[in-house]
Formats: sequence, C-alpha cells, structure tokens
Amino acid sequence: MTFLGTGTSSGVPVLTCTCEVCRSVDYRDKRLRSSVLIRSENTCVVIDTGPDFRQQMLRMGRVRIDAVLYTHEHKDHTAGLDDIRPYNYLRGKKEYIPLYARPHVLDQLRREFGYIFAENPYPGVPLITTHAIDNEPFPIGDLTIRPIEVRHHQLPVLGFRVGDITYITDANFISEQEKEKIKGSRVLVLNALQRTPHISHFTLAEAVALAQELQAETTYFTHISHKLGLHYEVEKELPANIRLAYDGLTVKG
Repeated sequence: MTFLGTGTSSGVPVLTCTCEVCRSVDYRDKRLRSSVLIRSENTCVVIDTGPDFRQQMLRMGRVRIDAVLYTHEHKDHTAGLDDIRPYNYLRGKKEYIPLYARPHVLDQLRREFGYIFAENPYPGVPLITTHAIDNEPFPIGDLTIRPIEVRHHQLPVLGFRVGDITYITDANFISEQEKEKIKGSRVLVLNALQRTPHISHFTLAEAVALAQELQAETTYFTHISHKLGLHYEVEKELPANIRLAYDGLTVKG
C-alpha cells in the first residue's frame, strides 16, 4: 500500500496560513488530500480520487489501475474522477475502469460528472463502469475487498479491509460490530484530524485510544490537518506501534 495523500481540506486558505506546518520544509508535512493505492501481485486499486489525484499519480509513474473504490461522496475524495482517463489507455484499447461505491455515492458522481455518464458522451471522457456495493465482501482481481461501515458525524462512510490492511478515513464512530471486522489487521490506517474536538473526525487522542483497542501490529494516521502539528513533533508523542503516515509512504500488508 502506498499513501498517495494523507492530508485534508482546510478551513484556512492555504495561501494565507502562516502556521509552522504550512511553512515547514519537512516533506512529511506536505500533505495532499487523502488517498491510497493498494497493489497485489496482479491487481491495483485506488481508494478515492480527490482534487490532487493527478499530481499524486504523476508522482507514482506508470501504474495500471484496475479499479477505484470510493469511501463517500465528499468532493475532497471524488473531485479527481476526470483524471482517470489516461488509465483507460494504459490498460490497452481504451478499456473501461470499474468504480465501486454505495448507490448514493454513485448517484452523486452522476450528478457532478454528468458528461461522463451521458447517453452519448463526448469523445475522450473517462471510460468507466459503475458497481454498487453495500457492506458485504466482493472481489476485484485476486483481492477480496471487505467494506467496514463507519460514521462521519451522521454520514455513512465505508472503510475497506484488503487482506491484512484496513483503511478508514473520515470517521468519528465505529460500531462494535464493525470493529470486529478490523481486529486481526496487521496494518490499520485511521484518520486523526487534529487535537481539539471535531464534529465528524477522530481527534489525535481518540485515534490513539481506538488504535490501542483494535491492537493492529502497526497503525498509521491519515487525513491529517495542519492543526495537528509538525510530523516529527507529533511522532514523539505516539506509542511505538503508532505512526503518522506521510505522502509517498509505502507499507507492506
């Protein structure tokens, strides 16, 4: 798994922010919007295509994408959908790329990217197929995808477990039933937005407590706001098996 981005949209315009994180020269503090790429020997899937998707994938070089999974419909996780079109060509003969999401998320994509879904689309638009999913496992290539339902305030969001990796972003509540799906993960990825309480995201303290409860071998925090602080300073506070993720980090599941 490679972290394409570990940041979040900020309530403070980045061009006017003068905090230590925004002025930092540490590459680990340069966070694009949250997304990951998961690869097995034969299959490559991306989770979420935010506004930074093009920049993120250019950094990855030539990669074949077999599918895109969507956690939820917020624009910081979907706005880069148009930029999957080069991957139609990389797959050969302009092959279609399947998108997997809950029905209401697919409906939102159809509204926001109507030209992609038009009956007679303009030549050159992304070639995609849509697959509605629920909370049941499904296959993509040689991978088995196990959805995990979490809550982002009142919005239902899907996390995903793929083998021994569990990826959860945009959450502040996970039921006991869904936690059972996470237990036994070797790698857990969890959102940790900031230190102070937030209506729809885990704080740093809440994320640490949940990581310790779920007992993954290693937990990485993502969807990090600049309000959390500098990477090297925050990492000093964390237990040995809990780390801050950063853009470009690759871990094995």
